[in-house]
Amino acid sequence: MLASLTVLYRGVLSSCNYSCGYCPFAKHQESAAERQADRRSLRRFTAWAQQQSDLALKLFFTPWGEALIRKHYQQALITLSQTAHIEKVVFQTNLSGRLDFLQQADKNKVALWVTYHPGEVALVDFLRQIDDLITQQIRFSVGVVGKPSHFAAITELRAALAPEIYLWVNAYRSRSRCYPYKPEQFFFLNQIDPLFNINAQDYQSLGKACLTGEQVISVDQHGTIRRCHFIDKKLGNIYQQDYRSVLIPRPCSRNHCQCHIGYVHMPERQLYPLFGDGVLERIPSSVSMS
Repeated sequence: MLASLTVLYRGVLSSCNYSCGYCPFAKHQESAAERQADRRSLRRFTAWAQQQSDLALKLFFTPWGEALIRKHYQQALITLSQTAHIEKVVFQTNLSGRLDFLQQADKNKVALWVTYHPGEVALVDFLRQIDDLITQQIRFSVGVVGKPSHFAAITELRAALAPEIYLWVNAYRSRSRCYPYKPEQFFFLNQIDPLFNINAQDYQSLGKACLTGEQVISVDQHGTIRRCHFIDKKLGNIYQQDYRSVLIPRPCSRNHCQCHIGYVHMPERQLYPLFGDGVLERIPSSVSMS
């Protein structure tokens, strides 16, 4: 019998207050009707999650834009974190909005995957937001894209963060191809992020075991279940009573997996022991940052 489930939710939202050229997200401006549909679908998902009282739920919001500047996502975070059977509520965010709403949440259950975008925000302002998270005792990791033009900003960011704060680096990619880092560039990024080598690879995944589709699922604004964000095949719908029957082991159908939120769930990679309780928010259990 299913006892726990991790759900990655991605709704209608597809706009952002940043305009990073290297980011594939948020190149769309919603209409009023789309914003209303996003609020409606988020309310429905929130109600569904609250109703799954026999499941230990972990929820990870991975929007095609910036969600936490919007009140309906802030309220969803508060509501879900205060629901007894929901163990964790995680958001990917650029941390650009006000953070005082977090005071109403159960901070023991909230965690943030925070990304720094040089050129979109001054470092001093970003660090002020980080200090706010620390003051409020919110768990978080900080990340940045390892674009060569960002190296100076990455150096400055690492120096400004406390040593115990994990700074992850996503390998810069042009479309699906990893940037061809020179040895000295690769060495630099490994000094910043001791786990950079893990992200700077394409993992063969076709036919291999993955916990997505079984213990981890992706859900869209309609409640449609997919095993992950990277495989479009529909498995079912969470708003149908029999949705749990589709949550079974199945091998991966993609040739390669390139993203942390995908390959971290492949048992072959052995990343669950490395990240422990920080799989979703990307905080390793113990990694030397010195």
